[in-house]
Amino acid sequence: MNVITSRDNPLVKELRRLSQDSTAYRKLGRVWLEGDHLCRAALARGVRPEHAVFAQSQWGIAPREWIEAAPRNTVLPDALFAEVSGLESPARMGFVITVPVAPDILRHTPTVVLDRVQDAGNVGSILRSASAFGFGQVLAIKGAAALWSPKVLRAGMGAHFGLHLVEGLEPSALEALEMPWVATSSHQGPFLHQLLAQQALPMPCAWLMGHEGQGVSSQLADQAALSVRIAQPGGEESLNVAAAAAICLHASATCRVT
Repeated sequence: MNVITSRDNPLVKELRRLSQDSTAYRKLGRVWLEGDHLCRAALARGVRPEHAVFAQSQWGIAPREWIEAAPRNTVLPDALFAEVSGLESPARMGFVITVPVAPDILRHTPTVVLDRVQDAGNVGSILRSASAFGFGQVLAIKGAAALWSPKVLRAGMGAHFGLHLVEGLEPSALEALEMPWVATSSHQGPFLHQLLAQQALPMPCAWLMGHEGQGVSSQLADQAALSVRIAQPGGEESLNVAAAAAICLHASATCRVT
């Protein structure tokens, strides 16, 4: 166990960058997981941290599984841990892990494509839905929120560790997918509930989830095998993209089960 008290220590500086800069992980090759839930989710999926970091008040009561999880343990005074934390209420422990590298697209795995979805909360929520409904791969087109950013990690609630994630893609990269693309739309195509009743949803497939304001780009929508609308009898113009994704992915999962 190593104790650090200086704000200028290289590890402290790195933790501060990882917790407060949404794209620092791309330069550093590491991710900061703060808090019990994310750390437990990582361990449950077989992720082994490089480093475990504890606030002083947590070190004495930390479960054995946390202490033994990483080859290195570091303790920071509570005030210093709060400085590097990305949370309003610091969680008092966290892991540093290597960014999982997934350069290759899986051709046959049910997939969610994020076409410039920019809100970190939406992206994290979509990752949770993908994991829950059996879509094992999420592909992010350039312009989407950084998948391993602190805000997306927190919103994802551990879903990251059960998914094959590839980001920074050009639209042309999707040509590697050997399955139909299904584009979400607010104004064209059959209604989702009608397709579900007819058992007419393709599976496996790649669901295209578009930018919060602009939707799926015309470039991708034109290549989709199908465009689908969600009925909204309440009269709203459109659903939040994360809500739409949950509805669509659940429909696919239900269609596959039945």
